Amino acid sequence: MKYTRSILFKMVLIPCVCGLLQAAAQEKKTLTLNEAIQLSVQNSKQLKLSKTRVDAAIAATKEAMEKRLPDAGVSGSWLWVSKPKINLKTGGNDTASAVPNVSQAFYGIANVSMPIYSGLRIRYGIESAKLLEEAAKMDSSQDRQGVILNAIAAYINLYKAQSAVKLVEEDLAQSRQRDTDFANLEKNGLLARNDMLKAQLETSNKELTLLDAQNNIQYAMVNINLLLGLPETTILAIDPASIQQPGEYKSIQEYEQLADSSRNDIKALGYRQKAAATAVKIAKADYYPTISATGGYVAADIPNFLTITNAVNIGVGIKYSLSSLWKTDTKVQQAKIQQQQLSANEGILVDEIHRSISKAYLDYLSAVKKIEVYNKAVEQATENYRINKNKYNNNLLTLTDLLDADVAQLQAKLNLSFAKADVVLAYQTLQQKAGLLN
Repeated sequence: MKYTRSILFKMVLIPCVCGLLQAAAQEKKTLTLNEAIQLSVQNSKQLKLSKTRVDAAIAATKEAMEKRLPDAGVSGSWLWVSKPKINLKTGGNDTASAVPNVSQAFYGIANVSMPIYSGLRIRYGIESAKLLEEAAKMDSSQDRQGVILNAIAAYINLYKAQSAVKLVEEDLAQSRQRDTDFANLEKNGLLARNDMLKAQLETSNKELTLLDAQNNIQYAMVNINLLLGLPETTILAIDPASIQQPGEYKSIQEYEQLADSSRNDIKALGYRQKAAATAVKIAKADYYPTISATGGYVAADIPNFLTITNAVNIGVGIKYSLSSLWKTDTKVQQAKIQQQQLSANEGILVDEIHRSISKAYLDYLSAVKKIEVYNKAVEQATENYRINKNKYNNNLLTLTDLLDADVAQLQAKLNLSFAKADVVLAYQTLQQKAGLLN
């Protein structure tokens, strides 16, 4: 008996403990749309990569500015010197005894060079680096808007999945109650068995629909957790109140004008065009010489022979490459071609943006219209089901028609719920295409 009780105790305890551990592993979190956006921006891997590009551009600007600073270097050596055998062919006595006994030598050199004029290479290099830095920042801002839109889309998808489960569960509960009622009627001989089986089959189909909807929730949950940087096992509770319906909207021409002045990718391309124009000036700088102020210090010590101290030199150096007379033209031409390519890319980008705004604008108008249509469809489906149910209760309609009306009512409710969520996403997509998503 004690052995049996022990086994029963373990059979009850172990599943309970496992269930508690599993529940503890799944963190539950209530999340608003704004919180989801903040988490996506904070934890986005794409934005972290964008930040490294900005940091690299900032470092490149700093490197260009440091070229205005002097170059300085120090070198020194210790040398072991063998005792040479020297025989001067001048006749007379052997001169070997007159050579000093030198076995080692020390020397040190310090050089400083300060650029005075370099054909404005340094100035234009700094200007170009600053422009490319601003372009990198604009790219990062554009990436940020894309991350925000992805977070909104993931949040909306999870909301739709949870709404679908709720609606299907409510309808499934009614179907199961109907199956119970039909089973009682069939037992009492008041309902044909075939009708009862049809109703049960419809309930089974709705159970499969619920299973698909629950799977969609799991997939949407994993997707948004990865976007927000949360553990994949986190269970999120959506706050429907945070999904606000959009208000007034502008004309398509206004959105296009706003995009031309607000889109960060257009701004980034504009900065790169200016940098390309500066690159032309940098290439032309090869036509001119480089002038620098130089200074140096030399110290040496050769024991038993020579000591040098305070050997300071100051001067001006000039450097000019004669080959620049026939090589610079090609560099300038290449820089101008790159400038022309960026100008052409700007036109292509603007056309693509206007095209995407047109699509997003039409999608938004369609989403707004769908809500009106689906509202009417829900009213019509609900009334149709009520009428068909009354007819069925009065033996004026087949069960198949009643079940079809029930399915149509559920589908209308799902369509309306999805449309209300889709119009929010369509509006935010339009804002992002116009560069207005913050």
